[in-house]
Amino acid sequence: MAMEMIRKRNMSVEVFINIKERCSRCWKSSPITDFETGEMFCGDCGFVLSERVEDSGPERHSFSDDKIDRGRTGSGVSLARHDQGLSTIISPINKDASGKPLSALMKNTFKRLRTWNDRSQVYEPVDRNLRQAFNELNKLKDKLTLSDAVMERAAYIYRKALENKLVRGRSISAMIASALYAACRDTETPRTLNDVAEAGNTKRKDVARCYRLLFRELDLKMPVVDPIHCIARIASRLEITEKTKRYAVRVLKISQEHEESAGKDPMGLAAAALYLACVKNGEEMTQRNIAEASNVTEVTIRNRSKSLRLDQHM
Repeated sequence: MAMEMIRKRNMSVEVFINIKERCSRCWKSSPITDFETGEMFCGDCGFVLSERVEDSGPERHSFSDDKIDRGRTGSGVSLARHDQGLSTIISPINKDASGKPLSALMKNTFKRLRTWNDRSQVYEPVDRNLRQAFNELNKLKDKLTLSDAVMERAAYIYRKALENKLVRGRSISAMIASALYAACRDTETPRTLNDVAEAGNTKRKDVARCYRLLFRELDLKMPVVDPIHCIARIASRLEITEKTKRYAVRVLKISQEHEESAGKDPMGLAAAALYLACVKNGEEMTQRNIAEASNVTEVTIRNRSKSLRLDQHM
């Protein structure tokens, strides 16, 4: 039965409080679930309701060609990690498999083992470079709200650039930002160069220079960005109605049929189409508001609006 849960963090222990059930002994407080020890206990009297709680995390299995191996595995391999997720570490939690704390002697032993385990992993300059680059990539992922597929593609492009010695002598932050922008272009994710540069706290000129280098040296084949994908992004910022968005999509489709959008900035075309749609449906939206939401100039909207008017095609 689905239960409404509230997550709380106390000391480094993650607990879940069920706000619908009550303790079967004191009936005063809700039971608390501790997933580290696998216990469910009362927060008021301390009565243990259950000692074995099932893990609600993802279930991962290893697959083979002929059958499914039911053995549990760790997280999947990812190119967006410097070691591709293949290395292991000793857990920093000083508890055994049953959740009981270790003795003082065993704590000192495991502390020594963790130290030697960390020292034995000799990182090459390439590994240190990948560590720093992928840390920046994870920050960009959170700021731009990108999917894992875009992250994998960006990591693949950066690894290719590192293999071809294109990163030497250049800023790591600019190179990983340019690789991410190339991944967004390749997966048709509507993120502009200004968005990536601003999220990475890097100059737009440096990101553009590194992107041109990747495009030329790695022989990347980038698809043309569809301006229809940019309409929803601009409209969500301005809270434009669905009727106006659909009319703007119709404007762009007609312009694509007449080949009037070739060679034009997709964001500028989407902004102009939205402006025409607002005028058609009577929504009070100025060119300045649309220009600020789409990061284009008002002159661009006026110029693109002249070629997108439907009166000459309908």
